[in-house]
Amino acid sequence: MAVALVTGATQGLGLALAHGLARRLGPSDTVYLTGRDASRVATAAEAAPRGGAEVRGALFDVADPGAARELAEQIARRHGGIDVVIGNAVMRIGPDDDPRAFIDEYVQVNNHGTTRLLRAFAPLVNDGGKLLVVASSLGTLHHLAPVLHGRFTAPSTLDELDAQVARWRDEVADRRTGAWPDFVNIPSKIGQVAAVRILAAQRRDADLKRGVLIAAVCPGMINTPTSALWWDVSTAPTPDQAATAVLDLALNPAEPRHYGELVRHGEVVPFS
Repeated sequence: MAVALVTGATQGLGLALAHGLARRLGPSDTVYLTGRDASRVATAAEAAPRGGAEVRGALFDVADPGAARELAEQIARRHGGIDVVIGNAVMRIGPDDDPRAFIDEYVQVNNHGTTRLLRAFAPLVNDGGKLLVVASSLGTLHHLAPVLHGRFTAPSTLDELDAQVARWRDEVADRRTGAWPDFVNIPSKIGQVAAVRILAAQRRDADLKRGVLIAAVCPGMINTPTSALWWDVSTAPTPDQAATAVLDLALNPAEPRHYGELVRHGEVVPFS
């Protein structure tokens, strides 16, 4: 009986992932479809495909400092462990939004939400399980000025990384951006990938023996209303199409070369 969880699962890629898991898993399995809005969670869970896994809606606001730990404890009591965790929650922003106005919440959701998810659920992952964070190929040091690389390569713990990300957040809020790129998605995604790498470095030997995969995953460009604010996505895959490669990574046997890496369509995207 497999247990899976998807965060940020009430729309777009997250919804496609939760429903895709429901289709691929069996009637004895459970998929937790989570989000921060109770009405949208209920609607998304009710719309899940029938005949596959049971889909349970669950409130989960990743910006709440205690929410990941509380949900992990609930799942541990009910199931004893978990087989698939996909962290997909993201705060959506547009080109006209002022970074100084949203940067605090943005970091709470995208970055601290990611590290809290990793801390809470990594101990619960069963043998052969997957702990994945949806990131982007923008989350590589190639997109960042070399003078800033150490902010993401020097930390050896998630706490140290959180401190560096908070430092960047404060610099954006105070307009002390220096060499930082104007597009805040770049440092944020690099922070997510760095978090995966740090956790993986701590757990690698034991996880590989157990067939566990911890990785970041890039789904590629997706045709969604939010992406359309930034780019021409008219020919990009739909969320359902983009979900396929992520679901393959989540459900197929783990490949050791993917461990701790950013994976796009089955291939490793180098961090540096």
